Amino acid sequence: MGRILGIDYGRKRTGIAVTDPLKIVAGNLDTVPTHTLMQYIKDYVAREQVERIVIGKPTQLNGEPSESMKYIEPFVNRLHKELPDMPVVMYDERFTSTLAHMAMIDGGMKKSDRRDKARVDAIAATIILNDYLQSKYNQPDNT
Repeated sequence: MGRILGIDYGRKRTGIAVTDPLKIVAGNLDTVPTHTLMQYIKDYVAREQVERIVIGKPTQLNGEPSESMKYIEPFVNRLHKELPDMPVVMYDERFTSTLAHMAMIDGGMKKSDRRDKARVDAIAATIILNDYLQSKYNQPDNT
């Protein structure tokens, strides 16, 4: 059974989350400089069995893609070329950064730690991936 990799793509940093092998829950994996992301993913996929990659799709409140899509789409296209057999899914990431900040506060994290944007990115990736998993569990055929 393969894991699912979750990505909160950013122009400077990218948060990465991963599921357990049974795909029950996601957890933080890492935050990497975005310019190293492709190599990081390729290295990870080479040593771990990965079933698919879920990338946060930045969407405005009205449902339209946000301005950030112009940075994400080229990466997704490159990902398809570099890993042609890997399914890649775009998943709505609205409010994940806000939810990440709220989770940090609720978890009792100190204010100085909450300023760590890399930590926020990793938590946001985890939220995206957990939301994706939950959406799959809520489907009638569990696919």
